[in-house]
Amino acid sequence: MAKGTLASTTEPAERCVLVFINDDESEDGVVEAELEGLCEASGAEVVGSLRQRLNRPVASTFIGKGKVEELTVLAKETGADVAIVDGELNAVQTRNLSEALECRVVDRTQLILDIFARRAHTREGLLQVELAQLTYLLPKLMTLYTKFERQKGGIGLRGPGEQKLESDRRLVRERISKLKSELEDVRRVREQQRVGRRKFPFPFASLVGYTSAGKSTLMNRLAGTELLADAMPFATLDPTTRKIDLPEGYSLFLTDTVGFIRNLPTHLIAAFRATLEEVAFADLVIHVVDVSHPGWEMQADTVVETLEELGAADKPILTVFNKIDQLPDRSALRALIAEWPNSVAISALRGEGMADLLDHVLSNVRALLKPISVLIPYSEAHFVQECYDFGRVHQVDYAEEGIKVVAEVVSDLAERLKRYAR
Repeated sequence: MAKGTLASTTEPAERCVLVFINDDESEDGVVEAELEGLCEASGAEVVGSLRQRLNRPVASTFIGKGKVEELTVLAKETGADVAIVDGELNAVQTRNLSEALECRVVDRTQLILDIFARRAHTREGLLQVELAQLTYLLPKLMTLYTKFERQKGGIGLRGPGEQKLESDRRLVRERISKLKSELEDVRRVREQQRVGRRKFPFPFASLVGYTSAGKSTLMNRLAGTELLADAMPFATLDPTTRKIDLPEGYSLFLTDTVGFIRNLPTHLIAAFRATLEEVAFADLVIHVVDVSHPGWEMQADTVVETLEELGAADKPILTVFNKIDQLPDRSALRALIAEWPNSVAISALRGEGMADLLDHVLSNVRALLKPISVLIPYSEAHFVQECYDFGRVHQVDYAEEGIKVVAEVVSDLAERLKRYAR
């Protein structure tokens, strides 16, 4: 899929109709608002919508025959350029719907990839988006090729078309292989950067959350930086790491990451592995939740499920309920904080609750410290200062045989001091 396939900044916004299937009426408003937000982020204008109660999509057209006819009328009446389906379509469903509607049909994954393509600016981001796009495209090419195989050429199918499709499939596979190789290089560079940062024995924390939860706004508030903090989905694609100073002289490295979203395709997670590995290697996960959103519980569950996929669900997690300034009634906050262990309520935009947040982060950082009792040679006396810089020192005695230190320090420093344990 080419970049900006839904709209561009120099052309009028494309008119789109939205298509939903759902067997849970209670989720209608949240699901529809989310897809509308994604459309807005892509530059499209929503001019209508259609929904159908189904347990599973219809194999040939995603929605039932009667609804296809209804959607055809809606698309013509509204002058829609594109129909956007809240689900993942196969090649047959896409073709059948396109032929019936006489307009382009895009599924939710394509829409997300379009937004990703708009947001990607670094080499890493561009590589990851292209890999996700081509991985999405390849099975559709294979489906079309299988159709040609079944029809054995035939009228209108003989000649170079079949060979061209097989050639395209081969080229896509070769490009996917090259992209994976280049991203493996990126992954190695990120690993080297992590190793380099480990020379500064600060804990690592990753900001995670549903898209538009306010992660970048919180990063700006904590680090005093000016990262792009956009209310649009997926404003942050490329991870950014900053050193954050905490009370009592503590510090940590904090990384902002791409936002998660409901039903994020597995191949898209795989394409962004180099970026999302930052979460897997973190000492602490800070989960930002937009508590003002009507579907915040579903969003929080989605983030936890994604953390499980990344192998990061067993890490210490600090839950940050953000955007309390947008709550019309805060009476339930106290009960919410009591229900969620290791949580805090803030407004990153207004700065409300930040002192409480820093105290919670500090408590979590302290919990990461390892107790040590060591006898440090005078020739390695610099370690004493590191214990002060990167931990809590309880006792220091200067003895004839060396410097006796009892302290709690970050795990990296504790590992380096193991040889002096007593």
